[in-house]
Amino acid sequence: MVKELLKKLSNAHGLSSYEGSIREIIRTELEGHVDEFSEDAMGNLVAIRRGGDFKVMVASHMDEIGLMVQYIDDEGFIRFVPIGGWFGPVLYTQRVVLHGKKGDVPGVIGAKPPHLLSPPEDRKKEVKIDDFFIDIGATSAEDVANLGIEIGTPVTIDREFTELANNRVTGKAMDNRVGVALLIKALKETTSPHTIYGGVFTVQEELGLKGGAKVSAFTLDPDCAIATDVTIPPGDHPGVTKKEASPVMGKGPVLVLVSAQGRGLMADWKLAGWLREAADEADIPYQLEVGTGGNTDATIIHLVRGGIPSIPLSIPARYIHSPPVEVVDIGDVEAGVSLLLAALKRDSPFA
Repeated sequence: MVKELLKKLSNAHGLSSYEGSIREIIRTELEGHVDEFSEDAMGNLVAIRRGGDFKVMVASHMDEIGLMVQYIDDEGFIRFVPIGGWFGPVLYTQRVVLHGKKGDVPGVIGAKPPHLLSPPEDRKKEVKIDDFFIDIGATSAEDVANLGIEIGTPVTIDREFTELANNRVTGKAMDNRVGVALLIKALKETTSPHTIYGGVFTVQEELGLKGGAKVSAFTLDPDCAIATDVTIPPGDHPGVTKKEASPVMGKGPVLVLVSAQGRGLMADWKLAGWLREAADEADIPYQLEVGTGGNTDATIIHLVRGGIPSIPLSIPARYIHSPPVEVVDIGDVEAGVSLLLAALKRDSPFA
């Protein structure tokens, strides 16, 4: 089931550049379902299904945003920097896991309490990441060191996958464990005649598309690429209008035709038509988006070598980059799997 797979992936930890635990889950899930695996120097995991001459790259980044230890004071409180894009206030009072040399260490994020903020107007100011620290219960810097925590220790959010009403779920790192789950499921079931470099489970996407997808695309040199990811927040909840974000949760996956108001990716129109025709023939619901923000691995892949026709296949997700509480609809993920399977059975869109 997609839901159980997503639960396993969401609950696992894999900060950008520290994706090892996720990579091993993926490898275990796909063992026996692909023809070969390869792993490059950056840590990208490529699972290959051999077929004809037409080569499709399907990429999904496996890293999540998190934190990294920057400084440890004499009293044992830990200062940190964000890794990836954060909305600062979300972090206050979160539980975290510090992945130290001697194992995982739990902690909480604290800051000066509002009762002591003075003058009163300070209480109205946005709390910033620089104001936060991690409390692991230590009483000194030596105590922290004895627990295996040092400058550079990676930190992730401590939050578990939970089911909501109407087949919707919440958890950390839905961006992009949703895309990873979709791709694993599709690889297990595909009967495509083409050679599929996918999953290409990429690293460091949350650092600003730093190399993972670019490196793997250069090495593989595919004929086209699809990036499975999540959307920016859909326009179906308070605070977001349909004009700002037209996709709606529960109405199927999203083909992103334009990202970041045209400053990112302009999706290949033949590839978009290929996916749309596959969905229409199989009666699979889907949505179209011309986005105002957000990019995916497709944004960097399409610029590699002489150009690689690319498009994102995304799942509507609420509250992204607020990773403890991101929300998706399992029906959308399942429809995304079906759409990818239907497309991969079709002849090349460039024939």
